[in-house]
Amino acid sequence: MRLAARVLALLLPHRRASDPAAQALPEHFPRQLARIAAFVRAGEPILLTLPGFPCKSPNPAKVLGHLPDEGERLSLTFLDGLCAAIGRLHSPGARLLICADGHVFGDLIGVPDDHIDAYSDELAAMIRREGLGHLATFDLREVLGDLPHEDKRARVHARYAPSLERLREQVVGDEETRRLYLGITRFLVEDTAGFTGTRSALQRDCRRRAYGVIQRSRAWGELIAEQHPEAVRLSIHPQPVGAPKFGIRLLAAADAWTTPWHASALHHPDGRWELLRSETAARLGRPVVRGGRPSHFEAH
Repeated sequence: MRLAARVLALLLPHRRASDPAAQALPEHFPRQLARIAAFVRAGEPILLTLPGFPCKSPNPAKVLGHLPDEGERLSLTFLDGLCAAIGRLHSPGARLLICADGHVFGDLIGVPDDHIDAYSDELAAMIRREGLGHLATFDLREVLGDLPHEDKRARVHARYAPSLERLREQVVGDEETRRLYLGITRFLVEDTAGFTGTRSALQRDCRRRAYGVIQRSRAWGELIAEQHPEAVRLSIHPQPVGAPKFGIRLLAAADAWTTPWHASALHHPDGRWELLRSETAARLGRPVVRGGRPSHFEAH
């Protein structure tokens, strides 16, 4: 348990918290400690799962395109480095499985399935190019093969998603679920392109879709837990102390909800990297092109 606590202490500085003022010491995360300790006792590599890296936002004011860019490269490098640091404490090492969830709810967020495929394939290629040997990817293709995307979504939803009634009760009665619902609704409003109705109609539509996104996200989490029941569960979403999942922050950003797939990377003169909306980063720096496409911004 002492070694498990030292491993968990490596994650704590990067915690994405819904309660940032709360004290957060290794002993405040008993679920994660128990799972890490089980790997340590068995002398096995510690397995971490992270649902995320779905696809780029469809809003061109937030991102530079529909393929992974410098934001994803930096984030993947950070995660690989975190696993390497764990390996210096626990000699069998650690590996992190990126559970790409774009196809799970692509229809609800307005991103074409071919864009999601291209994003996922480029993400895997980036991991290979950068030699990030502690990372691997996992998506619906691993479970349901070459079925049509709509069929995959329907099967996962039917088997694993909570009912709409139950979810609505949780949004009303549970503060963490309500915060998640409001955060996803905000993203959907920001990312919806070409909506021809009124602002209030857009908000109603996004509130409806937010329930669906949460249902599918939870379904995906249940599927991952079924496939990898022993893993330490990480999350891109802010989490409170002691939650079943440990929220992990990938890069510096002003908003705890910001991710590389909802933003662009800005490189500051002092070496810092920051995630910002692309329209904001463009005012602060010049675009940098790599491999024939926009990669990030370099601050003036």
